[in-house]
Amino acid sequence: MIRLHFVVEGQTEEQFVNALLVEHLVQHGVFCDARCVLTSRQGYRQFKGGVSKYNQIRRDVWLWMKEDAKQDARFTTMFDLYRLPADFPGLADSAAMQDAYHKIELLERRFAEDIDDMRFVPHLQLHEFESLLFSDIRCLQSEFPAAARQVARLQDSTASFESPELIDDGPDTAPSKRIIAEIPAYQGLKVSAGPRVAASIGLTILRRRCTHFNGWLTKLEALDR
Repeated sequence: MIRLHFVVEGQTEEQFVNALLVEHLVQHGVFCDARCVLTSRQGYRQFKGGVSKYNQIRRDVWLWMKEDAKQDARFTTMFDLYRLPADFPGLADSAAMQDAYHKIELLERRFAEDIDDMRFVPHLQLHEFESLLFSDIRCLQSEFPAAARQVARLQDSTASFESPELIDDGPDTAPSKRIIAEIPAYQGLKVSAGPRVAASIGLTILRRRCTHFNGWLTKLEALDR
């Protein structure tokens, strides 16, 4: 059985991995665990999430690789393309690229080259975790029953996007910003509400609507082969 370690951006992604991916991947011979990237220390206190520098990501990946140096270990990541650290490998080169899928392919390739370990499977989320929720944004109402009109407006405002992954990364129109603008309470509840909504949608629909996410999960399913 392959042991797969997820280094993730924050608690929302950690909860998502634990809620949806752990049980799914164990059926493919892949045993998973996840932890948030460590961003700072103050004495004995550790602070996680809210990545501002690429070195914070690289350090955590490398440290975990040293902790588990065995060949049956694998490592992957879940970080948002939205507000990726400015010093991330390849980010400057990708700035002029119009095709989001080509852009993220370049970034993940540069990420893998920098980590330089065959056990590493890089993943960046297009454009952020909340993109997945727009696979069926109607499920958001299960967490916010009184927000039927707001959820309908979210659905209407993003209907023209070919995929939830292509919802833009503007500071006011990124997926999470759209949700918070309509349902402000989501901001304080996203760690719990976001993964629950994703679970309500289910992996089948998430994969069908989100090409890049599906490609990543397909690679993870095949790690034991």
